[in-house]
Amino acid sequence: MAESGVMDIVSVPQAIEWQAKHAENAGAPGTAQVVRALLALEESEAATARRIFAWQGLSLRDAMPLRIAAGIHNLLLTGEEPRLEDVYAGRMPAQDQVDALVREIVETHDFQLMPWLDGPPQTNEAGRSASFAAGLLWLADGRTCPKFEWLEIGASAGINTMLGRYHYDLGGVSTGPSGSRMRIVPEWRGGPPPDSDIGFVDTRGSDIAPVDLTDEAQALRLKSYVWPEATGRMARIDAAIALASLMPPEIERMDAGDWVEKELAKPQEEGVTRVLGHSIMWQYLPDFTQERIETALQEAGSSATKERPLAHLSLETNRETFAHELKVRYWPDGEKPAHLANAHPHGAWVEWLD
Repeated sequence: MAESGVMDIVSVPQAIEWQAKHAENAGAPGTAQVVRALLALEESEAATARRIFAWQGLSLRDAMPLRIAAGIHNLLLTGEEPRLEDVYAGRMPAQDQVDALVREIVETHDFQLMPWLDGPPQTNEAGRSASFAAGLLWLADGRTCPKFEWLEIGASAGINTMLGRYHYDLGGVSTGPSGSRMRIVPEWRGGPPPDSDIGFVDTRGSDIAPVDLTDEAQALRLKSYVWPEATGRMARIDAAIALASLMPPEIERMDAGDWVEKELAKPQEEGVTRVLGHSIMWQYLPDFTQERIETALQEAGSSATKERPLAHLSLETNRETFAHELKVRYWPDGEKPAHLANAHPHGAWVEWLD
């Protein structure tokens, strides 16, 4: 099924099954079982179950299955449902057992789980910064100015907004502060990215519902969206929390379209590349917001110069191939998007294609 067709899914069972297969392909079999168990709720009288199966709109584009999966995971993290540990640890292989457990959990915690359906997932993951860093190294390799102004939409808690504070080993190419407590070393496939010198003059972001990493309850909510099988992700969130406690990332609560138009209209420093970046969030934007952002990029790109270049760097899911693709455009050259890499959705590996 083509990407547009997948995003147009309105059938709740079809969306649940697609999301379960996606989790399996990403190495999260326990999460896949929990998601697939949502199918067993169709006859449940729980309010949460009724809302799931009466979902209005594009249930997959809304990431509805992942919303409730995060709420269920939260019950494990808070200690209210330790039985879930067996599922995520692979000790409950039979799907019918997981179906029964998830139905019981939803019916028991109906009131707590319902609010998790109110908003899209907050899947902030520092590992994705490896792809961004590699893309910036590529831009700095004679294509744009090597100093960057980083603008991130869908920034959530700002974990990737802080990408300039992390140290990276990207296929043997090191960049970033050597003493950083956040060390990102993905499995690197293919040749290394360019060994360029890069720096950041400013990093800031926006989100319609930003998460405060320094607030314990909000940080735990963010962790709930982490798939338990993705080893190392919790440790990276803890490292990000520690960095944020020293200097919080600058995140503005604003609609993505409004914020991009505002930020791209600001004066740009000479010798600095302005970069709009985002990861695993584009699908959640309404079509008209996507169009506004594209228009703003084209307008800003038309006035970009070699001394004040503009770039657009994205790590988003190809819903046909399941690949998470790192793509970049930059102006004034106005080139078509370059597909630089594919990456694991949580940063475990990067396959460099350039």
